[in-house]
Amino acid sequence: MEKLPCVYLLASHRLGTLYVGVTSNLIKRVYEHRNQLVDGFTKRHKVHELVWYEVHERMESAILREKQIKKWSRTAKIDLIEKHNREWRDLWPDLFSTS
Repeated sequence: MEKLPCVYLLASHRLGTLYVGVTSNLIKRVYEHRNQLVDGFTKRHKVHELVWYEVHERMESAILREKQIKKWSRTAKIDLIEKHNREWRDLWPDLFSTS
């Protein structure tokens, strides 16, 4: 899992504020969000729970997918999360069982 292109969604809580991001190192990036190491939207709005992610083979496809999801309505983003994570469980611990 460590060095794979990923698109991810963070939430402040169930049905809370959402953030869409892309990274080549999901564990490192989510760690940075969770520990407020980088100033910005997720730090200001306390958006730290990993509620959805998608692994890609190439960074180009991950970036295209991130741009696509960012254009979606809030309802469509919520539907995507709930399709894969109905309880809005924080998936952070799962990253260590699959890495």
